[in-house]
Amino acid sequence: MAGLYYEEFAVGETLEHPRRRTITESDNQRFCDLTMNAQPIHLDEPFAAESEFGARVVNGLYTMSLAVGLSIPETTDGTIVANLGYDGVEHPTPVFHGDTIRATSTVTEKRETSDGERGVVTIHQEVFNQDDELVCAFDRTVLSRKRSREGGDTGGSR
Repeated sequence: MAGLYYEEFAVGETLEHPRRRTITESDNQRFCDLTMNAQPIHLDEPFAAESEFGARVVNGLYTMSLAVGLSIPETTDGTIVANLGYDGVEHPTPVFHGDTIRATSTVTEKRETSDGERGVVTIHQEVFNQDDELVCAFDRTVLSRKRSREGGDTGGSR
């Protein structure tokens, strides 16, 4: 499914993303390795066992990145110009190895660019674990393509 063009985003609309992912120890380890994050709460089981969480916690940036990835097919697949920012990131509940996460996206704002060629869309994303606990929330602002005015429809899901 192709992503949405600027005109197709509706303020107030919530999209339930059907894809889910169970986070493995390997996922967390590789993300920490790639980002050079050696925080022991993510990687050192004896250290983490003594923490308030009692076990290693999945890197929160991985959780956030995964949530964006889960949302791409229904939001910006092939229609994005750029991600402009991520704001208000919260991690109210830790994510552990073996948790399965899902995401929702709610369109909160949209406006055309000053040249009228594209649009800026803000999407509030919420991430839940298998117990429907909120594990991450943030606002993602994107620069979105508009439908081509010449040559008719250029794709899109609606």
